[in-house]
Amino acid sequence: MTLTDLLILGQGVDLASERGVSCDGALPPHSDPALVERAIAAKNSLGSRAMILGHHYQRDEVIQFADITGDSFKLAQAAASNPDAELVFFCGVHFMAESADILTTPHQKVILPDLAAGCSMADMATFTAVSDCWKVLEKLGVATRTVPITYMNSSAAIKAFTGEHGGTVCTSSNAQRALTWAFEKAEKILFLPDQHLGRNTAVLQLGISLDECVVWNPWKPNGGLTDDEIKSAKVILWRGHCSVHGRFSVENISDIRSRVPGVSVLVHPECQHAVVSQSDLVGSTEFIIRTIENSPAGSKWAIGTELNLVQRLANTHKDKEIYFLDKTVCYCSTMNRIDLPHLVWAMESAASGRVVNQISVESSVAHHAKVALERMLALP
Repeated sequence: MTLTDLLILGQGVDLASERGVSCDGALPPHSDPALVERAIAAKNSLGSRAMILGHHYQRDEVIQFADITGDSFKLAQAAASNPDAELVFFCGVHFMAESADILTTPHQKVILPDLAAGCSMADMATFTAVSDCWKVLEKLGVATRTVPITYMNSSAAIKAFTGEHGGTVCTSSNAQRALTWAFEKAEKILFLPDQHLGRNTAVLQLGISLDECVVWNPWKPNGGLTDDEIKSAKVILWRGHCSVHGRFSVENISDIRSRVPGVSVLVHPECQHAVVSQSDLVGSTEFIIRTIENSPAGSKWAIGTELNLVQRLANTHKDKEIYFLDKTVCYCSTMNRIDLPHLVWAMESAASGRVVNQISVESSVAHHAKVALERMLALP
């Protein structure tokens, strides 16, 4: 991803639209079906040496070959709990493969089928920018009273920064526990890199006021904040967001409720605060799946999360009415870089004795990142 891309994303512009990519709510067409037989053959030849992990937001053509599906942390845990798998094909994005490499044994090799599969949110918090922010907190004398928490959707370098400075990692399902833990240790939290998850958790689950949450803009001196704003804040939110979830709007909710009487709105906590506040239910990817699975036949749902998952739920639960909350929002373009051609290439290469696209986190970074991840695992 280029600097221009990062600047566009940092300003909240839809990068797909800027490039002329269609955002009509349609998924990309399937890749060459002839590759299915090759994928089966390659997977069979690797046997128990290999494990394929598929994130919920992946294409169906990839998910069909996944041994385990789940969110980013569930998949990293799955890799760590299966040390016999020498080759871990992580069908997700870069930060997920990094976490898997950190948690697996040294003899295991984590493979990302397409190295271009990144995460715009994770890219919004660089190690240099976060270190510069921390220096300001130190200058103001508040760093010792601040605990950094980073969302799972962050680079290994940011996880390492968090671990080295007494903080932890969180997922969308345990963010409340992570923030509660942090406030037992300190007065302030620096929440990275998703401002929406941090704000929604602090305000809606912990009862912190919006006035006590400030946004640190890494593109501006002092984060765009006054010294007094930083000193009085309880939660300092990094100016990052998910380019998919951040686009759902209050207007989307009003529109779907006017068109579908009796619909329930179910969204991910990466959505904007106003959207979450006006939804019926909010929760992690796993929560969204469980909610639909346990809902009665005939129930109506408008879901605000990535398009691949919503369409998969609609296809699986045909006894329910399931709608994508906003048809103008694209699928996650970087997640969708992992397709069947890349997976087949990676598996066939491994079967021939050549490991491609191995993700390997430098040892000193991995050490501190693992400290942060283990703190999360130890949360009550």
